[in-house]
Amino acid sequence: MNSAQIQRQSSPKSEITTRFHEVRDTTERLCATLSPEDCVAQSMLYASPAKWHIAHVTWFFETFVLAQYVSGYRPFRPQYRFMFNSYYNTVGEQHPRPQRGLLTRPSFDEVIEYRRHVDDRITVLLEQGVDDGITQIIELGLHHEQQHQELLLMDIKHLFSCNPLRPVYRQTPQRHQENAGALNWLSYDEALTRLGSEDRGFAFDNERPQHSVFVGAFELADRLVTNREFRRFMQDGGYQRPQLWLSDGWDRVQAENWQAPLYWEQHDGDWSVFTLNGMQPIADDDPVVHVSFFEADAYARWAGARLPTEAEWERAAAGLSIAGNFMEDGILSPCCATVSDDHARQMFGDTWEWTHSPYTPYPGYQPPEGALGEYNGKFMCNQIVLRGGACVTPRNHIRATYRNFFQPELRWQFGGIRLARDAH
Repeated sequence: MNSAQIQRQSSPKSEITTRFHEVRDTTERLCATLSPEDCVAQSMLYASPAKWHIAHVTWFFETFVLAQYVSGYRPFRPQYRFMFNSYYNTVGEQHPRPQRGLLTRPSFDEVIEYRRHVDDRITVLLEQGVDDGITQIIELGLHHEQQHQELLLMDIKHLFSCNPLRPVYRQTPQRHQENAGALNWLSYDEALTRLGSEDRGFAFDNERPQHSVFVGAFELADRLVTNREFRRFMQDGGYQRPQLWLSDGWDRVQAENWQAPLYWEQHDGDWSVFTLNGMQPIADDDPVVHVSFFEADAYARWAGARLPTEAEWERAAAGLSIAGNFMEDGILSPCCATVSDDHARQMFGDTWEWTHSPYTPYPGYQPPEGALGEYNGKFMCNQIVLRGGACVTPRNHIRATYRNFFQPELRWQFGGIRLARDAH
């Protein structure tokens, strides 16, 4: 996930204190149903144990707030500076990412003690009064932690999917299965569009500076691609037709024997899917999720369309309310679209939407000085932008200008598909 632009206008002291405890408490609630064994295991290179997530976001506040701004502060344990550093080379060396699951110590209880230690001292600091610079770094840390809340759910889902018991992370509400309706096309005239975040409020550095982009006339699907529609692609030999695939994508299909989206399983001709609520029948009208950029692009070619650019996506999303299926709703899976006659549906929540835009800096981009400048800029290579948030994204963490990014072959994030095409 991405991070970090420091907020330009700080929040009142009482507001930032309340938000600090709300975000920190939410992270711990996400772990409430997990066993100690659940919290230490690491299922693959890109995933991290739940215990590591909890420790790392605490490390962030200790390293960038307490150690920098509290006179005489002594680290809770000096070794944690190395163990829970993710990739901040200017801070120091890091424990190897593939070996995070080997950190059986400290125990989960000791990590929670570490959190309490840091939380208490951040609270005291806020009560004493801090300047805008410290408040901005704390706000940045809270958005960073919300990113890790989503990562924690992604990683637990992948971990549980590897277990033959198919554990249930959380029982979710029963949903009435609705009909997504026909996919309709919305038309947008060519226009000079402002892309990126204005110079006020919180945004990550990769959302700035705001700049003008000419966007040609285009059409955008009014909803996400559904499981039913993606299954037609599969039935039509989509995974066996190299002409639909980018070269790297076809190599990946062959190397990993992709036949369906991640977490889909076929038994006796029927498809089911692993979810955070265990194995479930596939709901045909729900959005397809856990597809790579390569799969999204191949599907779009098969459908006679393409993926939108991020400029097209942001133009369509501008002015829409941040409404949708988010983490707070507790469903933790994409839902069928509700019908709307006048604007695109599901622009926020449900699934992150792959664009066809490489993750590169905006014109005039400059990373922040110091260690926090490592968060975004150094990843602006070989990754693809996704937009809109997902069913595991905190609602107050997302906005129309938010740029998420992943490598094109990855599937464990909640990535889905919205089609675009040139204007007819």
